[in-house]
Amino acid sequence: MSIRETIQNTEEKMKKAFESMNRQFHEVRTGRASPSLVEGLHIDYYGTPTMLKQLAAISAPDAHLIVIQPWDLTAIAEIEKAILKSNLGVSPSNDGKIIRITVPQLSKERRQEMAKLLHKMSEDGRVSLRTIRREAKESVEKLEKDKIISEDEKFRGIDELQKVVDKYIAKIDELLKSKEKEVLEF
Repeated sequence: MSIRETIQNTEEKMKKAFESMNRQFHEVRTGRASPSLVEGLHIDYYGTPTMLKQLAAISAPDAHLIVIQPWDLTAIAEIEKAILKSNLGVSPSNDGKIIRITVPQLSKERRQEMAKLLHKMSEDGRVSLRTIRREAKESVEKLEKDKIISEDEKFRGIDELQKVVDKYIAKIDELLKSKEKEVLEF
């Protein structure tokens, strides 16, 4: 494997790690109603665990309301049960056709807890990026040790790896800053 391939593989792994962290960030409750709060819930649909977003149209018409319109009305009870089982701290109400969830505003303490959780998640993301970098760096050093590349090429490769890491760490920091602002401003 060449340095170029190593860097491309590293960038792919880092992109996947960032996307995974981004999905986790979207699941953090901010006090503002968002379809992403519930769309990942698993519903027991005819004995098969199915994600809510595959069973219903989900919208947030205002900052404190989520509306769920199941395509199959027989699933409404199971959807309601899954929402109650989740740790969202909300209670759904349904009229037989639509489920409405009122999202209460978060207390100051709860918002601060959420901000701490976001910081922990972002630090976990940085750690996974560093782990990926370490593996790639070892791969580049092995190429030099096996006399496939020169020492100069090794250092250039390590510099390129660091640039990729810096790019993704900056993305994590930007995401953390915006999500933390969203959590704390409400």
